Amino acid sequence: MLAIIGGTGLTQLENLKITHRQVLRTPYGEPSGPMTFGIINQHEVMFLARHGYGHTIPPHMVNYRANLWALRDQGATRVLAATSVGGIRADLVPGTVVVPDQLIDYTHGREFTFFDGKDRSVTHIDFTKPYSEPLRQQLLAAARSAGLKCVDGGVHAVTQGPRLETAAEVDRMERDGAHMVGMTGMPEASLARELGLQYATIAVVANHAAGRGSSLNSIPLDTIGAVLNPAMEQVRDILEMVVVSDAN
Repeated sequence: MLAIIGGTGLTQLENLKITHRQVLRTPYGEPSGPMTFGIINQHEVMFLARHGYGHTIPPHMVNYRANLWALRDQGATRVLAATSVGGIRADLVPGTVVVPDQLIDYTHGREFTFFDGKDRSVTHIDFTKPYSEPLRQQLLAAARSAGLKCVDGGVHAVTQGPRLETAAEVDRMERDGAHMVGMTGMPEASLARELGLQYATIAVVANHAAGRGSSLNSIPLDTIGAVLNPAMEQVRDILEMVVVSDAN
């Protein structure tokens, strides 16, 4: 089954015909909220709002382990995660939709693995390519089918939050090879890999990163919603097209 994790700007799927919601418990605590089950184009989908349905959970407080465990426990085999980012690379201007292919993890102190119990052997996962390539290609094909522009590839830097970055920090990330910066991509991606879930991210550039473009001196927080809302509508259309391609 396909699961969708919604981030900032995507706390619900308007095209999802809800069949039921379910409160879940996991060995790692409670997920961000009740799991929503529904139908898109005669195809069953489950949806979870990463920050809670009232957008009340900050990035560093999200229970990523409970979220991913609950998705798998309910039958998910593939996970598409929507997120918002700041654009570092010059062409990643506000409103751009991107399907990244790499990431750099700058987070700290988060519960980042299922393999941390003393009763378990040391377990390593291959994370050379952090995203499922078949899922990435499905997102890109869905965008083409929907007639929407979507950038193929990019390095997604993930910071701790909830504060935004300094211009110097963004400079460092650019030197490291990062093209965009967000706060929720890790440990979500690696936890999905540990559970054997296919996982890919679709990102919306909500603003220029600090020190870039219209964020040269400060990030215009009051305009982010005006950028994010129409771009997330495109993301909804792309996700719906993914479900259509599944049904076919």
